Amino acid sequence: MELVGVRVEMPSSSPIALLREVGGGQRILPIFIGAPEATAIAFALEEVVTPRPMTHDLIQSVLDDLGVSLERVTVTDLREGVFYAELELNARDGVHTVSSRPSDALALAARTGSPIYAAEEVLAEAAYIEEPMDEQEGQEEVVEQFKEFINSVDPEDFAV
Repeated sequence: MELVGVRVEMPSSSPIALLREVGGGQRILPIFIGAPEATAIAFALEEVVTPRPMTHDLIQSVLDDLGVSLERVTVTDLREGVFYAELELNARDGVHTVSSRPSDALALAARTGSPIYAAEEVLAEAAYIEEPMDEQEGQEEVVEQFKEFINSVDPEDFAV
C-alpha cells in the first residue's frame, strides 16, 4: 500500500488516512484517524521538522538507538468499524510483532519509509476502487463549467 496522505472527510470534518493499493486493483483504503495522528502523518509526509520531537519521532529515535528496524506495517483487521494494525520489528534477538493503532503505525512508517500492507479481508470489506476520470470527460466538464460561468456573468460585474 502507498500512504497517499491525510484528508478531511466532509461534512463531519473527520480526518482520514488514505492508503492506495500498489499494483493490482488500485483500491483506496480510507481509515478514520484522530486529529493529532493526522498532523503527525502530514508532518512526516511533508518532512516537517519540529523544534522538539513528537511522539512518533521519539519512537523512531528509540528504535534507532536500540538497533531495531521497522520492517513493515500491516493493517490486519476491521472489527465493528475499528481498524487494527501490527508493527513488525526486527531486533537483535529476532522478529517481534506489536499491536498498534493504524494511525500510529502509519505515522511511524511515514518516518521510517517502511512498507505498508493491508490484509485482503480488510481491503475486501472497506476499500473502494477509485474511478479514473477520463481525460476527455474531465475536459468536457471544465468546458461546461466555464460555459455556465459565462452565461451567468453580467458585464457590470467587471465595472470598476
